[in-house]
Amino acid sequence: MSSQEKRKKKISSFFRIPLLLGVILAVITVLVYFIDWPVGVILTVYMAVYFVSLWLLYRNNSEILRREMVDFATQYGQVQKEILRTYDVPYALLDESARVLWMNDAFKDLAHGSIRYGRSITSLIPALRKEILPVGEKQIHVPVDLAGTDYTATIRRIPMEDMLTPNTMLDETIQQGALMSLFLTDDTAARIAIREVDDQSVVIGFIYIDNYEEAIDPLEDVRKSLLVALIDRKVTKYIASIDGICSKMEKDKYLIVIRKKSLRTLEEDHFELLEDAKTVKVGNELAITLSIGIGLDGLTYAQNYEFARNAIDLALGRGGDQAVVKAGDNITYYGGKSRQVEKNTRVRARVKAQALKEILGTKDVVLIMGHRLGDPDSFGAALGVYRIARCLNREAHIVINERSTSVDQVIGLFENNDEYENDMIIDSAEALETNTDNAALVVVDTNRPGITECPELLKRCKAIVVLDHHRQGKEVVENATLSYIEPYASSACEMVTEILQYIGEDIKIRPEEADAIYGGIVVDTTNFTNRTGVRTFEAAAFLRRNGADVSRVRKLFREDVDEYKARADVVSHAQIYEGVYAISVCTAKNVKSPTVVGAQAANELLDINGVKASFVFSEYQSLIFVSARSIDEVNVQLIMEKMGGGGHLSVAGCQLKDTTIEEAIDQLKSVIDEMTKKGEL
Repeated sequence: MSSQEKRKKKISSFFRIPLLLGVILAVITVLVYFIDWPVGVILTVYMAVYFVSLWLLYRNNSEILRREMVDFATQYGQVQKEILRTYDVPYALLDESARVLWMNDAFKDLAHGSIRYGRSITSLIPALRKEILPVGEKQIHVPVDLAGTDYTATIRRIPMEDMLTPNTMLDETIQQGALMSLFLTDDTAARIAIREVDDQSVVIGFIYIDNYEEAIDPLEDVRKSLLVALIDRKVTKYIASIDGICSKMEKDKYLIVIRKKSLRTLEEDHFELLEDAKTVKVGNELAITLSIGIGLDGLTYAQNYEFARNAIDLALGRGGDQAVVKAGDNITYYGGKSRQVEKNTRVRARVKAQALKEILGTKDVVLIMGHRLGDPDSFGAALGVYRIARCLNREAHIVINERSTSVDQVIGLFENNDEYENDMIIDSAEALETNTDNAALVVVDTNRPGITECPELLKRCKAIVVLDHHRQGKEVVENATLSYIEPYASSACEMVTEILQYIGEDIKIRPEEADAIYGGIVVDTTNFTNRTGVRTFEAAAFLRRNGADVSRVRKLFREDVDEYKARADVVSHAQIYEGVYAISVCTAKNVKSPTVVGAQAANELLDINGVKASFVFSEYQSLIFVSARSIDEVNVQLIMEKMGGGGHLSVAGCQLKDTTIEEAIDQLKSVIDEMTKKGEL
């Protein structure tokens, strides 16, 4: 029953009660006649007077009562309308298409005449779109910024059937409609207070000197003290300038405590301490580089501390010379433009080799996998780990689902070879069946679980080892038993070669294995011209001593004429964007691995005078692959990370889904323009 029908029933009962009392009086009068008829006569006279009085009262006052009720209802409606019109809170009525039907004076003043009846509310408040309007009886709250003031927009759906009396003359579609009530609550003061409290929250951070030993060892004792003092002064002064606290934990490590408001200042100047530290020169040949890790927005100070630890580990894992800010699950990178400095010491490689030996020595099965569409570096590194496992008398398998042309000939060296088991190479399904509770999984040449050959293995294996030379990104292998990531290494094959030397003196590498691992280094360094250091050549020398043959390796990586023509076509159709970025597309349909051709073409585009970075797009298996290359002037890793990929400063890439090559190129250009505008390139 509607509220209007309830009111009608109450009013009608008001008039029926006197009549009902009169009927009761008549019944009593009849009964009195049987007891004492004189008293009955008196009651009859009284009853007649009662009914005559009631009739006269109703006849004379009913019209007055009706008129007064109509006047009251009219005045009540006017009062309601006036209250809504002059209400201080901005209020409006919308239809289901978000068009304005009515608004009070406060809303009109807020709109400054920029919106009229019948127009969409979106033209005034872009956040209020038709798609977000509530459905059913629920209401929604949307934060909006209007005329420089923070508001919360509350929208409630009012069905038409709640406002209209059932009437057969009205169209059913009209009765089934709804209105949207909208009112804005000024939250400026509350949000300013919340923002002020948030600005004062504690932020924990670490500052590490990346190359302390390498930069300070060649100096004289006096200069060593001076260099350390200058670095201390720069770090302390930088943190003190933002009203922070800096405490030196170790000779090359600092703990900092700042306010969140101060962190915004550091982010706005892109952590200029990173570049300022490089200017410290007291006879040192190597420029000092710093890594900064910041943790904030944790539930406790201890959680912020843990975020900062994760951030500094991530900064170091990406090669140093950069700042990483971790706020919960959100991670932001700053800097990272300089090339990593190779560390001459092999202590870390020896420690990791011993740890790997202990892990694999206690397992029954060792599964090894790289990234999807593996390349020579991925397979060569996997082969090195396979040899380690076999020397430890452990069952070992390399997981490969699909072979690219770049590794097909290398894998051919081990197929139908009596020296190797038939199940040396297995696919994902076989790997999942082979996996046991006492199995170890070794991931090589990638640290991103999403692009491994079998991501499901990462969830099922309890012991996981990661060996990679790519910079870490947001997506990392979690709960790894051992993680050895060295961004300065030229290739994963170089890292595995160093580990092989510390596994044991009795380890024997066969010529086929030496060729495959040597080939991985050759391909990733583009014939030792890219990202090579002393340790790269030392690793190559070790492989040569173990039977690697340069001529055999060169034959392994010869390409057919179609791939050669496809690469030449990519280079010939390249466009130069902004005068320094070469962009091209690999459209070849007659090659098995267009992604490999694209990567090779990207390398060749760097030989063009004036080109600082090259990008080649290839479409393969419904994905768009981007190969990015540079020499030393542009950090293509930062560009690829903006597009969801990653890699090295000079070698990077990404994979894009649900897009076309034209859209991908436009996205790349937008990223380049944005980063150039912000000074990140």
